[in-house]
Formats: sequence, C-alpha cells, structure tokens
Amino acid sequence: MAKVIFDIETIGEFEGLDEDSQDYILKYAEDEKKKSDTKRKTALWPFTGQIVALALLNPETEKGKVYFQAPNKKIAKFSENGADFEACSEKEILENFWNDIKNYNQFITFNGRGFDCPYLFLRSAVLKIKATKNLMPPRYSADRHVDLLEQLTFYGAFRKFSLDFYCRSLGIKSPKIGGITGDKINKFFSEGKYLEIARYCLADVRATGELYKRWVEYIAI
Repeated sequence: MAKVIFDIETIGEFEGLDEDSQDYILKYAEDEKKKSDTKRKTALWPFTGQIVALALLNPETEKGKVYFQAPNKKIAKFSENGADFEACSEKEILENFWNDIKNYNQFITFNGRGFDCPYLFLRSAVLKIKATKNLMPPRYSADRHVDLLEQLTFYGAFRKFSLDFYCRSLGIKSPKIGGITGDKINKFFSEGKYLEIARYCLADVRATGELYKRWVEYIAI
C-alpha cells in the first residue's frame, strides 16, 4: 500500500477581512487580550487564513516534497535533505497536493483529522479546486488514514499532547528544536522567512514519520 505523510502550515489574515467579518470574529472578545488571542487564532480557521507551506513525505523511500509560498521573492526549485522544494501560490500548493495525493492509498498525519484535512478541503472549496481523495474515511479505522494523535490517545481515551512532547518523550528529534513553532508562522511569514517555514514543515513530516514507525513497531496490532 502506497503511503504518504503530510502536514500544512497556515497564517491568519484578520486585517484582510471586511469590517463586518472582523466584527463577527471579535463578537465575543470582551477585552484587548481576548481580541489579540482571537486574531491569532485566525490562522486556524480556513475562512480567515491560508496555507503557506505543505510538505509530503513517503515513509518508505524517505523522499519528500515541499510546496511553499514566497511572495515577492524568486526562489528556483531546489532539492535539499531528500526533498524537492517549490515556491508557488496557495492555489498551486493545493493543485499540486491533490495531484500528488492521487498516487497514495494511505495517509499518515498528526492531528490531520482535526486540522489539516478539513483545512485542505475548505481552502480548496474557497479557491475552487476539486479534491481527488477522501482524506476523512471512517474515524475508527487506520486502514486508510493513520492520524497519530487519534492513535496515541486511543481515540480520546487518554489526554492529548503536542507533536513536540510526544517526540521528546519517545527520544525522537523534535521539529521545534530549530527555534520555530506553529504559533510563530505568521511572524516568520511577515518577515519573509519563507524557506525557514518550508524547512520547518518538512521537519514536521519527518518527525511524524519517526513517530509512525514507533507506533507501527510497538503499538499497532
């Protein structure tokens, strides 16, 4: 069975929303702190954010691809650390993803069911791009989609931890060690640190791959 690991990085666009939408988003934010927190959360919602990087990794060949946005910069395609990097628009990121994913039968993610997959579907709808695979098959089966957060919490029976925490606890190199974390993506993007975001996204799927191997060897039955 052809397998692929994928992960996305997103940013919020509160200032790009119209006034009515901004008022709606901040409707229940009662003070400046809550307003600031809500604005940061716009990266987590596909109607108020966008995808700025997407990484795919074949866990069997260890070969990967990273599609990432780099507005106002000319970055030629290049290969690094076993992966091909390509700068493109968000629409092209999604088109490339849906084209690539057609070649795989099993998807491996960390919280993909709770974040990445719904985000991919809804951003595709916004940009009028047709999905090519059902990334959200029946929840209680790992035959087609192995969401490691679901597996390691036994479908919610145990508390959730971050990818970073799982990796550190299991002796796997954490993708967070390089100084970038998901909550800093907006800042890095505004500073034009597009390659740093792309490399971080690749590090996420590589860490997910190592976590997947541990799950397969010691837990999956």
